[in-house]
Amino acid sequence: MSSIQFKQVDVFTALRFQGNPVAVVLQADGMSAERMQQIARWTNLSETTFVVAPTDPRADYHVRIFTPGGELPFAGHPTIGTAHALLEAGMIEAHDGVLTQQCAAGLIRLDVTHAIDGTRWIHFELPEPKISALDADEIAELEAILGVSLALAAPCLVDVGPRWVVAQLPSARAVLEMQPDLQRMKRQDDQGRHAGVVVFGEHEADAPARIEVRAFAPAHGIGEDPVCGSGNGSVAAFIRHTDQTGRFGTDFLSAQGRVLGRAGVLRLIVGVASIQVGGNAVTCIDGQLSI
Repeated sequence: MSSIQFKQVDVFTALRFQGNPVAVVLQADGMSAERMQQIARWTNLSETTFVVAPTDPRADYHVRIFTPGGELPFAGHPTIGTAHALLEAGMIEAHDGVLTQQCAAGLIRLDVTHAIDGTRWIHFELPEPKISALDADEIAELEAILGVSLALAAPCLVDVGPRWVVAQLPSARAVLEMQPDLQRMKRQDDQGRHAGVVVFGEHEADAPARIEVRAFAPAHGIGEDPVCGSGNGSVAAFIRHTDQTGRFGTDFLSAQGRVLGRAGVLRLIVGVASIQVGGNAVTCIDGQLSI
């Protein structure tokens, strides 16, 4: 029996047990995909990542991302959590504040900065979103699933690796009070090959965050994701696509997780050429995994 470094990291929070956890296996070279999948099922978290040597010389590290049911090309909170774990372990260093992650979706740029209070922020550059409209029947079904009208802006399918249906609700309160039909959502997502549905709404002007977000992925065994990086990035892409940056701004905070007793905070930077999704991370478990 041998052991390798293992961390469990809470992402999109600076407070332990308030964000979205990811398990990170730091030295997975030589491990088979079958073994990775077995460990991901065992951790039973939404994602478990495995760090292996990069095959692209431009990358600082290579990560494989698994859910309990399969491998993902890219995901947001595992990307930030893995970078945090590697930086904390001293296994990588940012070069002029930049890291390059290799994953199945390609090379992902991460920017590492520190706030005045010393808190480390890690931003990833969202893969270029591909946005397509839903047809009238799909919108009607989505409204029935969510139990709300989507008259404010037509929902879209946003593909950033994970394919999220994004819907805008009238307010943050409407987001928090919504009770979707998850079984019906699962059927629609299975038919459309969606990762799930992300909803967002605007907070009052004096709120700490600009928007409230919730993400649902019942087709992948996740009723509600506590805090979702790719989902929030898809919301930012939706805001840009629907010409609402004048309303929301191009650099703002998103809150997620309140319904589940979490307090996730993300920073969304919406540029013309790129979108960045950022957050903090904190380690909750630091030890060895016996294999």
